[in-house]
Amino acid sequence: MYINQTLKMNIKKHIPNIITLINLFCGCIALVFASQKQFELAFIFVSLGIFFDFFDGFFARMFKVQSELGLQLDSLADMVTSGVVPGYVMFQLILNSFGSDKVNDVNSWDNSVMIMPFLGFIITLGACFRLANFNIDTRQSDSFIGLPTPANALFILSLPLVIQYSGIEFISESLQCIKVLLVITLLSAYVMNAEIPLFSLKIKNFSFQKNALQIFFLAVSVVFLLVFKYLGVPLIILFYVLLSVVNNVFIKKEK
Repeated sequence: MYINQTLKMNIKKHIPNIITLINLFCGCIALVFASQKQFELAFIFVSLGIFFDFFDGFFARMFKVQSELGLQLDSLADMVTSGVVPGYVMFQLILNSFGSDKVNDVNSWDNSVMIMPFLGFIITLGACFRLANFNIDTRQSDSFIGLPTPANALFILSLPLVIQYSGIEFISESLQCIKVLLVITLLSAYVMNAEIPLFSLKIKNFSFQKNALQIFFLAVSVVFLLVFKYLGVPLIILFYVLLSVVNNVFIKKEK
């Protein structure tokens, strides 16, 4: 009996870590697809990784097996799925913005082609700093300060799909402009580490009044996805940040 209980406990202890490693595995697969410019598959596997990232913590709390190892493992997995992959996708977007003729002819590369695409990895640097800071910031247990790396990853991964599928010429052309992409890159790294309180999407009870903000956000998000498809993803992230800022203003007024 004691051996069976010990065995069950050991299995429970490793379930969250296994789920975290699946997140990392999805990130690795997404990176391969991104390198082949199969951005839709890269988006799908990053989304899967983020899905598993949510449930590793859920099972850790449910089985009461939270550990320092799990915390560090989670950040390392996120570093790939929500850090390296979006940085590499931005690298590809900036590189592609120079035009296929110039990109394919390595001999014609000038200093801008050699240097500017690598600035996309500023997103990776910003994600790394946020993940490290998140582990030591005790203020982010029930809400977030700065945009979470998974949300930022979905934003960046959606951009090539918006270019391909949105059908809105102005948006597609803007997202193929080097200056626009560099601005998005810098804002991405900034917003992840900015002192902007963002509400949590976790619903801890079944009270409509206490979860009205979360329910409203989720309802609007569904509408965005149904109406705008892939374009709905960056709109949802922008709406999340804007709604949080407005909510912070009302909270300050109430105080």
